[in-house]
Amino acid sequence: MSEYHVPVLYEASLDGLNIASDGGVYVDVTFGGGGHSRGILERMKTGTLYGFDQDLDAMANAPDDPRFVFVRSNFRYLKNFMKYHRVEQVDGILADLGVSSHHFDAAERGFSFRYEDVSLDMRMNRASERTAGWVLNTYTESALADVLFQYGELRQARRMAQAIVKARETQPLEHISTLLEVLRPHVPKAREKKEMAKVFQAIRMEVNQEIQVLEELLQQSLDLLKPGGRLVVLTYHSLEDRLVKNFMRSGRIDGVVEQDFYGNFLTPFKLINTKVMVASAEEQAENPRSRSAKLRIAEKK
Repeated sequence: MSEYHVPVLYEASLDGLNIASDGGVYVDVTFGGGGHSRGILERMKTGTLYGFDQDLDAMANAPDDPRFVFVRSNFRYLKNFMKYHRVEQVDGILADLGVSSHHFDAAERGFSFRYEDVSLDMRMNRASERTAGWVLNTYTESALADVLFQYGELRQARRMAQAIVKARETQPLEHISTLLEVLRPHVPKAREKKEMAKVFQAIRMEVNQEIQVLEELLQQSLDLLKPGGRLVVLTYHSLEDRLVKNFMRSGRIDGVVEQDFYGNFLTPFKLINTKVMVASAEEQAENPRSRSAKLRIAEKK
């Protein structure tokens, strides 16, 4: 597997797709290092796999295989690109919503507070104009507090937002070092790494509109999946997991399960794992980033 990123719950994810050996059409909407995609191709004799990734860096990992089609795009445009490729329905959709090791380790991308002397970027798609710096320097205090609280679950979100707004009145926040300097007084020294990780997670999710994009993917999956087709999603954040759980249960983003005249639940999915799957203790020890991973699988009726 590629060193770009170590896939979490690798075998369980591939098993969840229930890959047909012949003639299936599958989509890996988070191609990244190509680990899951290579696994899918290994289980297929014939068929087609589409790999989506908005990051140009990922293109270098595309396998030289006639069954594979790389699509350089955000997966929020999944239906549009499937239509372009004249694909009406697919047998399976896989989404691994974790940020790749590559992004955390590439200092210039600004995803990690380990590298202080770099710009506040955090864009998955470097062609986008929305950077971490743009968010921090243009959002209102109230909007910043909401981002930090909802996506970072930070109790001190309002104080942090206030400090950011006050600091940018003197000069714009442009580098990671400046942001850390502004926030350190509001973070207990003993928990600094964990709290800063939450801050960076929250800003990254806002920069890349991760929750909104996930909602769009889930809604599109209903139209794209064939009856019997599988939706396999790996989440790493409580908001993401709750969204996926509710959608798979109800077929709706709001999670409301509709009922027929007789009170029977109407849902377009059958849950393959009614209990969420998590990484084993062994996998968590080998790959610490798997600790927060949750795998859910549903089959379209």
